Amino acid sequence: MNSAEDPAIPTITTLSSREVYRNRWMRVREDEILRSNGTRGIYGVVEKNDAAIIIPIDNGRVWLVEQFRYTIGARALELPQGAWEMEIENPEELARGELREELGFDAAEMTCLGMTWIAYGFNRQKQYVYLATGLTPAPGERDAEEHDLIPRSFTIEEFEQMMLDGTIRDGCTLAAWGLYLMWKARH
Repeated sequence: MNSAEDPAIPTITTLSSREVYRNRWMRVREDEILRSNGTRGIYGVVEKNDAAIIIPIDNGRVWLVEQFRYTIGARALELPQGAWEMEIENPEELARGELREELGFDAAEMTCLGMTWIAYGFNRQKQYVYLATGLTPAPGERDAEEHDLIPRSFTIEEFEQMMLDGTIRDGCTLAAWGLYLMWKARH
């Protein structure tokens, strides 16, 4: 059996690896690789701690955050999401912390809908998807990076229309909503 027949057999071997950059949120490494066809190459990998994305729904409304995203040079609407500057053991604790930090809510119930890889073509980061219901106000303390964050709520219909018309383009938000819709159809 070869690697084309068995997806568990790697088709790329790491020959060497070196860290080229690090800050408190991420690490970047460059790996020298050997492909199964005999060609050598370089692979750049961004490593980030696991993250959570939360779908806060209350009284038929979805809560989003609006914030300036430096990488695209524009303000964006998205579901609350984030990671901490450390490894996490309990993704629900992270999701609850992000919900409190970004929206100022606690949730009576957090339902894990699944896990996605954010962009595994270059980034090694998992994101756990949680549905948050039974929302109540809670004290939250924002990070300095979130100084311009604006909580906003929309009806589900408005939220879905913004995804369809391109107002919301965040891939994590779109993926999380897809998991939610599949979960909802089964419950």
